[in-house]
Amino acid sequence: MADDAPARKTAKPKTAKPKAAPKPAAEAPRVKVEPAQPAPPPADNPAADFYALMTPEQRKAMETLSLNLAKAAMTAQGAIAEAALRQADRPAALSPDPFHVAPALTEVMSRLASQPDRIMRAQADLFTKYLELWRTAAQRIAGEPTQPVVSPSKGDKRFNDPDWSEHPMFDLMKQSYLLSANWLNTLVGAVEDVDPASKRRVEFFTKMLTDAFSPSNFLFSNPAAMRAAVETQGESLVRGMENFAADLERGGGQLAISQTDLEKFKVGENVATTPGKVVYQNDILQLLQFSPTTEQVHEIPLLIFPPWINKYYILDLRPENSMIRWLTSQGFTVFVASWVNPDSTLAAKTFEDYMFEGVYDATEQAMKQAGTKRINAVGYCIGGTLLACALAHMAAKGDKRINSATFFAAQADFAEAGDLLLFTDETWLKEIEARMDADGGFLSSQSMADTFNALRGNDLIWSFFVSNYLLGKEPKPFDLLFWNADQTRMPKALHLFYLRNFYQRNALARGELELGGETLDLSKVETPIYVQSSKEDHIAPFRSVYRGARCYGGPTTFTMAGSGHIAGVINHPDANKYQHWTNDHLPAAVDGWIAEAKEAAGSWWPHWAAWLKQRSGGMVPARDPAKGPLPALEDAPGSYVQVRS
Repeated sequence: MADDAPARKTAKPKTAKPKAAPKPAAEAPRVKVEPAQPAPPPADNPAADFYALMTPEQRKAMETLSLNLAKAAMTAQGAIAEAALRQADRPAALSPDPFHVAPALTEVMSRLASQPDRIMRAQADLFTKYLELWRTAAQRIAGEPTQPVVSPSKGDKRFNDPDWSEHPMFDLMKQSYLLSANWLNTLVGAVEDVDPASKRRVEFFTKMLTDAFSPSNFLFSNPAAMRAAVETQGESLVRGMENFAADLERGGGQLAISQTDLEKFKVGENVATTPGKVVYQNDILQLLQFSPTTEQVHEIPLLIFPPWINKYYILDLRPENSMIRWLTSQGFTVFVASWVNPDSTLAAKTFEDYMFEGVYDATEQAMKQAGTKRINAVGYCIGGTLLACALAHMAAKGDKRINSATFFAAQADFAEAGDLLLFTDETWLKEIEARMDADGGFLSSQSMADTFNALRGNDLIWSFFVSNYLLGKEPKPFDLLFWNADQTRMPKALHLFYLRNFYQRNALARGELELGGETLDLSKVETPIYVQSSKEDHIAPFRSVYRGARCYGGPTTFTMAGSGHIAGVINHPDANKYQHWTNDHLPAAVDGWIAEAKEAAGSWWPHWAAWLKQRSGGMVPARDPAKGPLPALEDAPGSYVQVRS
């Protein structure tokens, strides 16, 4: 796949001008020829009178609209045909139902069928609500004031256009959809006495289905899209289909919906710009050390392990929201592991390799560079899961190099790991394995992106589908979404081990995981721990993160931030956004923790920094990454982060 997305519009090929014919001896008188005009409808056509009543400007607008509609259709048809040809060359899917939905759906529907009284009550309730909707619609047509029977949930942006409420037809369409979608999702969610995993699988895919059939996702039932088509005389649809064709091309025949303008950002130029050096590298990571911004720094340095699913610069998007810059301003020596974007040559790299060549090697090199025997470590998301395993392995070996450990949105206990558990059914894992074998031993970055986008379909799929294709808008530049699109590949051995041993078996929390000749036991970890979670995190739910926090044997501090998996973590204090909660105790259940927690406005970073400073030793002269024992290999952000999938 090419590194950069193709241009939206393709230049027309230039054709050679024909040579002028020799002039005749005597030219005939020239006759002025008017451009051909479309013939009006025949007199016996019912549209003839309407056409005759149109002004020339209206006729021209109608002709332009018709031509643009035809052009948009031809563009879409050509793109789909090209994509179909590309897909024809690919191997068929291993399973027609890789997510194992059919058996789960059969179980849930069978249980519903055995409860006819429940179905009858649900149907009666739906019919009653529709009667109320029809009654209020009639009252509204008659000019009487009414209140909606059903309204979109808080945060649902699909129906923000005023016409969804002000125009009676679109309002009726919206409320009809919401009644039906809510009814179906509630009916499935109320099923009892079925396997919880089967029920959750059916709930998830029922929600995906009802979201897909929202009237906002279709041209002729979306007032904003219809208005744009009329106002632009169809140009919005032409642009939309050009966007559609470009996304199909960029995805190699699969639709890769653009969420931002990928050409507006360049790593090392306007994202990932904090100065520093690459001071070490091996097969799987480059070790970055960032330049200090204070004259003195804390003695014990800080080493961050981001998730290897994404690039590290989520911590360094722009100067005004960079966690790395902020940490250097607080007097910390900051190291970061920049993971490789692996190809087929690294397909055999294992989770154990990432522990030894990642956590063990990087901590050793960072301590050598800083001249210390201890280091503070951070693990973000899956990088935190790896760090937790390394801590347990070090505890078993009596290795005390890690002075304290912080976890950002990271799970160690996967019993309540959220909707991602739905993607770890054994049937689906076999499908993933077959895909990785076909691709050369790694999982493509697009597969990872599709999975995470599916968890928030309305926000990360359908909103862009409507904006890019139905409205014909170009995606806006957004650094966070640029980073989100810059995902990495996953080595086969590493990824399958992770999915099976954590999501399927929950082996670490159960004390059953073996790595490096040791059975890992988190209760043996006595290192001081700081655990951050986010209230609206759908990837590492706070309930799951809290369960993991209670697994450690040493002093543990748990904090909850507002927002989600990214914005909850990357929340610079200067932004004055969201809030966070703290509680010095860790009761058995997170609900008890929440009940006693204290809420504070703004970022959780200062609370963590205060905790970290107490565990970072005294002050020493600032460390220049270019003058340490390890030779500087290149400037930050390094070359590993530049490799695009």
